[in-house]
Amino acid sequence: MTKKEIRIQNIVATAALEHDIPLIKLAETLPNTEYNPEQFPGLVMRIKEPKTSALIFSSGKIVCTGAKSMLKVRESVKNIIKNVEKIGIKIRVKPIIRVQNMVASGSIGMDLNLNKLAMTLDNTEYEPEQFPGLVYKLDGTRATFLLFSNGKIVCTGTRSEDKLHEAVDKLIVVLKKATKGK
Repeated sequence: MTKKEIRIQNIVATAALEHDIPLIKLAETLPNTEYNPEQFPGLVMRIKEPKTSALIFSSGKIVCTGAKSMLKVRESVKNIIKNVEKIGIKIRVKPIIRVQNMVASGSIGMDLNLNKLAMTLDNTEYEPEQFPGLVYKLDGTRATFLLFSNGKIVCTGTRSEDKLHEAVDKLIVVLKKATKGK
């Protein structure tokens, strides 16, 4: 059995507060914000605990990044709401949080011949002179992998922990098939 280790490094999630947010007032009131509307329409809020960042738009839409678990995503959204309420805006909805992307890294516990995989598998990009990893888009999933010869991997594109683990398991099956007959 191949030893699989995988850890979520970043979750990008969106939510809607369903209330217009006066971003200038928010930026003037809170120290942990950056707002430069000439360059970008959203306000950046940095949250210390859990260590995440959020983009907040005047429409009340938010994009949260940096959390390593869904629990931390929910904590971040709660903190954003608390911060917004500091300027007198009452958020009356429990925002629906939607994961847009998960980034995970780890190891699949097998050495990989990237040159052979680049020749054997479809949907790969491999330019070893420019970057030591092989990019592989796994068929039938949203997952894209970075594969390294030592068996380390990075996975992006999935939207749930279950889908992430399904994709990694499927990847291992595909790689075992592709490396047979060395």
